[in-house]
Amino acid sequence: MAYVTAIVMLALVQYFYFSIEVGRARGRFGIAAPAISGNEEFERYFRAQQNTLEQLAMFIPAIYATAYYGNPLYAAAAGVVFLIGRMLYFRSYVKEPSSRTLGFMLSMVPSLGMVIAALVLSCMTFMG
Repeated sequence: MAYVTAIVMLALVQYFYFSIEVGRARGRFGIAAPAISGNEEFERYFRAQQNTLEQLAMFIPAIYATAYYGNPLYAAAAGVVFLIGRMLYFRSYVKEPSSRTLGFMLSMVPSLGMVIAALVLSCMTFMG
């Protein structure tokens, strides 16, 4: 489980980094808080960060449940793919939003796979 916890902490550090990038973009483009619009490039940074927050809501419980009911190493490996996908998503969305598909898929597929795996594995414990 230590691997899984390390991956989750890396995901939170990554999210913190994305938050810093949004703050830097806010300054670069002159978007005073609490505004979240006014410059298209700033909005890309902000939206990519918000999408990552939305993804974390599914990823964190899914990775822990998969590790608990299944195999922690498989869960950690899926988590590494998620981290890579999120970084690709963030960078590609900021550069050109239409190029975000690979990063999105590399983060969504592992999360969805872990949700399904945890659901199946947890239900199997009820059946004996």
